[in-house]
This record gives sequence, structure tokens and C-alpha cells, in this order.
Amino acid sequence: MSHEHVSYLELLARGAATEAYDRPVLLARASGAGPEALADLEEAKQLALRVRAELEGRRRREAELSALFATAHDLAGLRDLDAVLRAIVQRARSLLGTEVAYLSLNDPAAGDTYMRVTEGSVSARFQQLRLGMGEGLGGLVAQTARPYVTDDYFDDARFQHTRTIDTAVRDEGLVAILGVPLSLGSQVIGVLFAADRRARVFEREQVALLGSFAAHAAVAIDTANLLAETRSALAELERANDIIREHSGVIERASEVHDRLSELVLHGGGVHDVARAVSEVLGGAVEFTETGAGSARRAGGHAVREGDDWVAAVSAGGETLGTLVLHGRPDLDPVDQRTLERAALVTSLLLLARRSAGEAEQRVRGELLDDLLDAPDRDRRLLRERAARLRTDSEAPHVVLAARVDRAADGAADTDAGRRESADRQRLWSAASHLAATRHGLASARDGGTVLLLPLGPGETAAELARQTARSLGGTLREEVTVGASAPVRTPLDHPDQVAVAYGEARRCLDALKLLHRSGQGAAAEDLGFLGLLLADSRDIGGFVDRTVGQVVAYDRRRGTELVRTLDAYFASGMSPARTKDELHVHVNTVAQRLERIGRLLGPDWQSPSRALEIQLALRLHALADTVGGK
Repeated sequence: MSHEHVSYLELLARGAATEAYDRPVLLARASGAGPEALADLEEAKQLALRVRAELEGRRRREAELSALFATAHDLAGLRDLDAVLRAIVQRARSLLGTEVAYLSLNDPAAGDTYMRVTEGSVSARFQQLRLGMGEGLGGLVAQTARPYVTDDYFDDARFQHTRTIDTAVRDEGLVAILGVPLSLGSQVIGVLFAADRRARVFEREQVALLGSFAAHAAVAIDTANLLAETRSALAELERANDIIREHSGVIERASEVHDRLSELVLHGGGVHDVARAVSEVLGGAVEFTETGAGSARRAGGHAVREGDDWVAAVSAGGETLGTLVLHGRPDLDPVDQRTLERAALVTSLLLLARRSAGEAEQRVRGELLDDLLDAPDRDRRLLRERAARLRTDSEAPHVVLAARVDRAADGAADTDAGRRESADRQRLWSAASHLAATRHGLASARDGGTVLLLPLGPGETAAELARQTARSLGGTLREEVTVGASAPVRTPLDHPDQVAVAYGEARRCLDALKLLHRSGQGAAAEDLGFLGLLLADSRDIGGFVDRTVGQVVAYDRRRGTELVRTLDAYFASGMSPARTKDELHVHVNTVAQRLERIGRLLGPDWQSPSRALEIQLALRLHALADTVGGK
């Protein structure tokens, strides 16, 4: 195999950009290669580009399926409609690669449409926009119940422009917009949008993907409405109990089935437990079947009579999972019909939760830890709910551990060494995930190794846990695994911002073990003498800088971005985006995107006077440290 062919394999292995694939051909042409060699190399390039496109397509499809599955999982545990809709919009924006995504809902009472959720928006006018029915691109989508896309919003005459909408869109800087309908049956209740501040073409697959997210959003809204209807119906039944004595038996059955179904859900009951409980309450025989949902499915969630039986479809996200069939009660009153319908809803949620739990638990553990590390401003109540579903011990002190496989250099080729490192990381993550599950903790792959968040046992220290983890992972992998530990973090779900700080301390401890030639061991700062005191001391200048702007600095280092430079220019220009873009010689949209990312990394109050003062001081100290270090 020629050197140039190997170059294409290396480009594929590291996921190089498309432009890099022209370099071997250019080098060969510059070195005087003959026509046959150049033709062969061009063929190899085209083959490598096809392989790259296939790999990119598979990765994109995997990411899309993962996001849609995560959305279905959110619906299974629906508690907060706003949180589910935010997650749907965030995932849609991320997978479509747009700068902005947003969701609008119709308000029948006011006769207009309003913004419900926005992601990536920087304009307060846009976020508070209300528009009349049928206006703008969203009005066209709602009118036709079909997706619409525009490459250039202001030059598109297919829909009705208004001064209010155009002003808000111009204020946000949007150019290309894709909108898909949120539909319940034949009724459009809103629109899900993805938009960019530059001209772009949305592909058919992207339109279909946004449509899938819109379907999930509609299901979430419908589910929330059903839950509200359930609470309203129960309240009405309780009030009617004092007024209509002859209906007391019906009301008692509705109350009993509500309590029993709630208890079943809380205690992890199954589908057959639900059928048995409803059978006892309704005085008939209820069974769950995976077939025979024809007329029930067409009834749109309502119980329907088939001969002497009553049936209710069990469905979720447009997918029919089966049917609940009630035998022996041909004359079923409306309240008992509603009871059978609610039992079908509970059954669908249980089936969806059981299906997703086994497949997603490891991934969800990693996602929860990633959120604690990367997004400490997330809703703490939601973090606790997610942790509870994973059976983590949220009240105990926890330790953040950074683990890495330390293998001595053996002179292997770069490709073989890279392949071995990748395999080591995968094996380490798998072993760490198993350890985290057995110890009711969390694990995620990060920074070439693995990070764990494990609870401390009674009387256990961070150093002991680090040594025990190193022995456990090393024994499983039959390799030297080095583990650095942070100081204990008390109730990390109540203080998620401390998790990232603790991870930085664990990383420093891990690096110190390497420098001290203690690979294959586990240790915390208390094991490292004076060096450990420096690593753990939160009052030193480096610690202040790391806590204040460390996430921004780390992001720049990982991604090659210029967020620190943007912060400097932003404060130097009096916190004006317009003057900042002049200082940096970039477009104002670029400044808006960078400031949005900085806000995600530093938290929503980073521009408050006290935080801004701390950040500016940290930036000066960071610049001073770089200057002193470079001398």
C-alpha cells in the first residue's frame, strides 16, 4: 500500500475535514508523479470521501436516533412540560446544526400565536413575540399543516409579512427558516422552527427529523393535557360525591383505581399488575393484548365498545403498543370508561419506561454526569428526578474520580497505538460504568479517560475510594489504571457547580501521580503531601481563575475557539456587542453566538456587576500567568 493511500486512512481515522483529502493529490502532483499514479490517487481520494460520507451519515443517524429515543424517555417520565419542550428544542437545534430553534403555540382564547420555547435566541423582542393567526411563515405552516422552508425570509413572498414579525426576525438576524406543524389529529396547535442567521438549504432528511421532534412535542402537550384532564375529572367526581349520592359507588371506584395505579407506578409495577388492579375495581376481567387495537386506535384514545367488551388502545408517540380489553361489563358508565382509558395511558407509560430503561441506563448515567460537569445551571429538581430514576444516593457525600489507563510506550506504529488507546478508553468506560451502577454512582468518558462520581461509604475517605477504584478497574482490565480523586462534595445534586470544580482537582491529582511515577495507583490530594495541598487549595490564584473562567479557558483549549479573547474585548468595549465585533473584526452574529456559549459555560448571571467584576479580574490574572509562564 502506497504512502498516499495510508494518508487517506489516517485522514479517515482522525475524522479530518473534506478539504484535507486534496492534500495527498497536490503533494503527489508537486513531486512530479505520473498521470497513472495521479489517476490512481484521485480514485483513492474519491473512495475515501465516499467512506467518510458514509461514516458521517451513520454518525448523524445514530445521533438522531439517540436524541429521539432520549425524547421518548423524557415523555415516559413527564413531570414538567416546559422541561420536556426545552429538551426537544435543544436537541432539534443541535442535530440540525442551526443557530436558533424555537416553538410557538396557538392561543385560542387570545386568537393569536405566542413563543413558548426558544433556544439560541439573543433578542428579547423575538422571545416575547406574539403574532396574529395566519401571519408569517408559521401562519403558512399552520394553514396548510405542511412543513415550509425559506432560504431568505425577507425575499420570500409566499407568506404574509407584517411589521411586527419582520422587525422581530430582523432583530434576531434570522435569514433561513424551516417550520413544521405541531399536530393533534387534524388540528395544528403550533409550529416547531429551526433557523439560521445565514442563507442555507435544509435537506429532506433534516425536514423529516424536525418533523419527528414536532411529533414528540405534540405528544408531550397532549399528555400534559390528559394529565390535567385526569386531575380535573377526579376533582369534579369528588365534588359530585356530596351532591349526587347515587353515584357514590362510581366515584369510589375512580378514586380507588387512581390510588392503586399511582401506587403501582411508584413501586415499579408491571402491565399485568395494572390489568389486575383495574379488573378488581371495575368488577370485570381486564387483559392486555399486543394485537386487536383497530377500532380503539381509531377512537383517538377513547374506550369503545366491541360486542360485550370494552377496549382502549395502549399507544405512545403514535405507536400502538397493544390494547386493554374489559370483559363482563357491557353496560359501562362514562366514569368507568374514563377509568379504563386512564389505565391504558398508565400502561403505555409503563411499557415505554420499561423498554427504554434497560437500553439507556448506562448512557443516561453518563449524560447526567456530563450535565453536572458541563451545565451546572440545569434545574436541580430535574437533576434529582433523573438521579432518583438511576437509584443514585443523592444525599451522601460524593467523590469525583478521574481514571486513565497508563500503558508504557512499546514503539508500536502511530496507527496501532491510536487504535489501542481507543480500545483502552472503551474498556475503561465499560468497566467504570459497571462499577458506578453497582455503587449507585455515575460514570462518563471524558478527556481521554473516564470520570466517576461515587458516594462515600460510612467512614470511607476520598483517598481510600481512589485506591479501591484503581484496584477494581485495574483488576478488571488487567492493566495499570491510575485514579485521582477530589475532596468530598456534599450533596452534589444540590451543588452541581462544585462537581466541575472537583473534577478539575481530580484531574490535577491524576496528572501529579503521573509526574510522581505512581502510575497504576489511586490517590487524593491528602496523599500527595505539600503538592496535594497546592492542588486542593481553593484560595490560590490558579484556583480562583479556574473557578471563575476555567470552563471558558478549557473550552478554548479543547475546541480551538476564542471565547477568552471575546470576553476581554466585550468588557473592554463596555459590554457592547456592536463595539466588540469591531474590535474583533467579526460579524455581530459571531459575537452573539460566542456570548451565548459563554453564558452556558459561566451561568445566566455572568453579566451581573459582581460576577462581571470577578470575571474581569480572573481574565487579568489569567493573562498575567500566561505572560509570566512564557518568559
